[in-house]
Amino acid sequence: MTAAFSRTAFAGPSKGPTLPTLPEGWPIGSYNSYAEAQRAVDHLADNAFPVEDVTIVGVEPMLVERVKGRLTWAKVLTGGAASGAWFGLFVGLLLSLFTPDGGLLPIVIGLVAGVGFGLASSAMGYAATRGRRDFVSHSQLVASRYDVLSMPRNAEHGREMLARLSMSSAAVN
Repeated sequence: MTAAFSRTAFAGPSKGPTLPTLPEGWPIGSYNSYAEAQRAVDHLADNAFPVEDVTIVGVEPMLVERVKGRLTWAKVLTGGAASGAWFGLFVGLLLSLFTPDGGLLPIVIGLVAGVGFGLASSAMGYAATRGRRDFVSHSQLVASRYDVLSMPRNAEHGREMLARLSMSSAAVN
């Protein structure tokens, strides 16, 4: 679990797994991007607002997969050989350090074996897809809107602070 999603990121060791819970609090601001919501919470923190009462909620989440390019046998094998070479080089260096009078031979053997295993494993993985996924992509979880919530005891004060921030930002633009 990353700090971005953990309510107890700075509270010390966890007491065990926590179950997902709905967010609590009243809305004090709504933003089109996470960066804007983060800026709002940062403004609250800079002005001594009790941010431990604040939650950022992504509303209407969606998984966005951005296609980066076409995947070909050449790219698969090149990537497999490169990653295998790095791993083989690492193993070969370790072997040469702990082998008396090892010299370059363990490094070369590790490099060649790493390239071979990298080629074989990447080729098997790509062949297993049988052309059903001939592209490279990166997935990202985003939301259509980000609401900033605060516990009721501080919500009105937080709403006023964010309204002033919004007005000062509009005056600058």
